[in-house]
Amino acid sequence: MSHLIPIAVAVVAGLLMTRVFKKLGLNLPDVTAFLIAGLLIGPYGLGSFGVPGLGFNSMHDVEAVGVLSQVALGFIAFSIGNEFRLTELKEFGKQASIIGIAQAVITMILVDAVLIGVHFLAPNALSLPAAITLGAIATATAPAATLMVVRQYKAKGKLTSLLLPIVALDDAVGLVCFAVSFGVAQALQSGAMDIISILVNPLVEIVGSLILGAVMGLLLTLLERMFFSNSNRLSLTIAFVFMTISLSTMKFHVGPVHVGFSNLLVCMMLGTIFCNMCPRSPDIMDRADKWTAPLYALFFVLSGAELELSVFSSVAVVAIGVMYILSRSVGKYTGAMASAAATGCDRNVVKYLGITLLPQAGVALGMSSTAMALGSVDGRLIRNIILFSVLIYELFGPSLTRWALTKAGDITPKGEDKKTHARFKSHIPHIKLPFLHK
Repeated sequence: MSHLIPIAVAVVAGLLMTRVFKKLGLNLPDVTAFLIAGLLIGPYGLGSFGVPGLGFNSMHDVEAVGVLSQVALGFIAFSIGNEFRLTELKEFGKQASIIGIAQAVITMILVDAVLIGVHFLAPNALSLPAAITLGAIATATAPAATLMVVRQYKAKGKLTSLLLPIVALDDAVGLVCFAVSFGVAQALQSGAMDIISILVNPLVEIVGSLILGAVMGLLLTLLERMFFSNSNRLSLTIAFVFMTISLSTMKFHVGPVHVGFSNLLVCMMLGTIFCNMCPRSPDIMDRADKWTAPLYALFFVLSGAELELSVFSSVAVVAIGVMYILSRSVGKYTGAMASAAATGCDRNVVKYLGITLLPQAGVALGMSSTAMALGSVDGRLIRNIILFSVLIYELFGPSLTRWALTKAGDITPKGEDKKTHARFKSHIPHIKLPFLHK
């Protein structure tokens, strides 16, 4: 019972913050409002007063309800998997695959080059294993923030059609890049190269995740045929997502090989199989989206509460973090632009796709937790740099994604956006600037 009040407060705070944004005339995505609400009720905000029920008093309180974040991320991955419909992949699949791999690899190479340069200039500030590990973490993109922006503004167009498959593929590529780079980093520390950790384990994780997700998707599709009520079908779908999330946490060893699963990949594959094999999947997904709305709001409020403002107290973390953010942003933008142009994408896709790939959160934080195995010094440094970058990317990334989708023509202002725009124009008729009268 002690965790129920903070959870309720988190959802209410997130929803109220969206209203505050509207009253202030801030036309920002709801994701940003949820994140800021999380900061306000987190351990560095109202939670610091230690009043039970007012917020999250410590990081331990936030972690205590972390299972809800895992559930929300699973449903987000399931929704993204539903975007992999064969009819659409025939048109965009090849482009999405090439861009997804190319932009991730280019980003890793660029971040590696910059941070390895920092290592040689200031070896005491950043070790070589830490630099290589950070380069691999830079490949990851946050699917949750991207999906929320797309849904909130009902984005639709060439850029959106490519974006969601690329974000999904990006995480698979990121897992491979991280596993290989982290294995090299550990080898540099120990002086011994472990081929199983570098090559075998990541391949087993990816293939195993896809197989597990496919099996669960087939079972869900078969069982759906036994029910004729949409309410029962929805209940079955939700139960299967919960079950799949639980199964994806399994870990065991087969000889020297470590077998694990990626929550994101398993749930994405579940959604992909389901949407392609179940003819009623569009209707069920529409119902599921309404059911999961408060869960997504809670996910982002908890994400905001998890952001540690203490990272700003370290000059080294901020300095390296700024270089990490700049080099990663350049890598994502140039990598996406070059590969999109090479595959013959639309001009607006070439110009704006890279901006939509900037958000970074849960996957990167998970990788940074794994990186703690490098030792207390390097592991903590990597963790703090990623916390710093996630704070910046999560606060500004959703707004940049919305801006890019709008400029590309995938989001058109309507409803309150048009009213806000009209009110804004009504206050400035006396300003005679050429660009206002074009």
